[in-house]
Formats: sequence, structure tokens, C-alpha cells
Amino acid sequence: GLRTNAEHAVLNANYLRVHLQKTYNVPFDRTCMHEFVCQGDVERSGVRAIDVSKRLMDFGFHPPTNYFPLIVQEALMIEPTETESKQTLDAFIAAMLQIVQEAKSDPGIVLNAPHSAPVKRLNEVKAARRPVFCEPDGS
Repeated sequence: GLRTNAEHAVLNANYLRVHLQKTYNVPFDRTCMHEFVCQGDVERSGVRAIDVSKRLMDFGFHPPTNYFPLIVQEALMIEPTETESKQTLDAFIAAMLQIVQEAKSDPGIVLNAPHSAPVKRLNEVKAARRPVFCEPDGS
């Protein structure tokens, strides 16, 4: 079962890579293993990788890893699991393509995302510099 799971993870990552490389820059354009990296900035729109990630939440997707690896500008590391269905992968592709179209036609939609999350944009620099820790009971 482990080998089959690994093969499905590789297949899923390459399926996404091939479909997204037409729209997103994929700096390492080769067969990948379980993950691949694309650049999330949309030309002349002001939209960056973090904006793409935030907008993905409106489509019900957990955002990819942002800004890693550090050698890729505006990196989005996309790692679909081995259990994702083709329907889910296709929905992810459709969301990523729609985000680019929104960025080109009305960047504010992407720049102000997420729209459906209970918490909007956080000050991530402040959160990193002054973290607030809670006790295990939530207090």
C-alpha cells in the first residue's frame, strides 16, 4: 500500500503541474515527485503568492506553502496528497486559473481575499514578532 500511495502522490503532483504550467511560471519544469513549485505573482496586477493563497481559501482549499523554497521568488509549493480525487484536483486547477483571471480583470478581488473566512487578513509581521500563546485549555 505504501508504494501505491507514493505513486498516487507523484501522479497528482504532476497532473497539477502540467495543467498549471500554462498559466503559472513553474521554474523547475520537469517531472516532479510529490510536490512542485510555481510562482504566484500575476504580471502587472500587484497580486503576489500570498494573495493567491488567501484567495484559495474562498474556494475551500488549504493554501499551499508560501515563499518556500527561498530561491524561488513568490513561491507556492503545491503538495497534493495521494488521496485527492481527480474531481478535487480539477477543482483546484479551475480555482487557480480563475484567480489569475480575477487578478487580471479585477485585482481587488484577489488582493482583499479571503472573503468567506471568519478572520480576514492578519498582520503577519506583527504576529511573527509578537506571538500570542494560549494555555492548553484555550485561555
